[in-house]
Amino acid sequence: MDTSAYDGTPKQAGYRRSAGSPRGEARRRELLDRVTDDLAVNGLVDFSLRRAARAAGTTHKVLLYHFDGADDLLKQAIHQLREKRIGQAWAAATEGADRRTLAGWVRAVWPDLVGAEARVLEQAIGLAMYDPERYAELGRGASEQYLPVLLSVCPEHWPVQRKHEVAAMILATLRGFLVDARTSGDAAGTAAGFEALARALEREEAV
Repeated sequence: MDTSAYDGTPKQAGYRRSAGSPRGEARRRELLDRVTDDLAVNGLVDFSLRRAARAAGTTHKVLLYHFDGADDLLKQAIHQLREKRIGQAWAAATEGADRRTLAGWVRAVWPDLVGAEARVLEQAIGLAMYDPERYAELGRGASEQYLPVLLSVCPEHWPVQRKHEVAAMILATLRGFLVDARTSGDAAGTAAGFEALARALEREEAV
């Protein structure tokens, strides 16, 4: 991945002439879907505006017509991939007639979190850490998207502050496990830590 300039012109403004046009918005969504599909398969390595154009079956100038440069396109594609993951997490939280426990929920969502398609989201975390000034939104956006689901799976009778504390703990711990799972090669160690998290959540709900 070229982290200095995806297309040689970082933060280049696009030609947003299609803004507000239903036809233009439909075209923008179509292009974004194609680029998002490419990221899900090939990850962020060597991502560029020209690679995105090839994936979308168009030119980089057409992409600049609809998006404010490569960074904007990347941010929107990552957001869309997270939305898909969050939808899966919500389905896991609401499956069946009874509410899942927090421990049951993290066990249910873990396979989706570590699936091959999701690796690009962990790469996005790395990008935010590599250049926080430029890509901080990739990290902040993740927290903003995930927290509502995490708050929703906490027991309804908990005070708001307690929900936020536990949700923040789950988010940070799972994020750490995801990075560890991608980088350490120690599957047994990650699994052991994950089970310790599940037990901690069981104790938290038992209090």
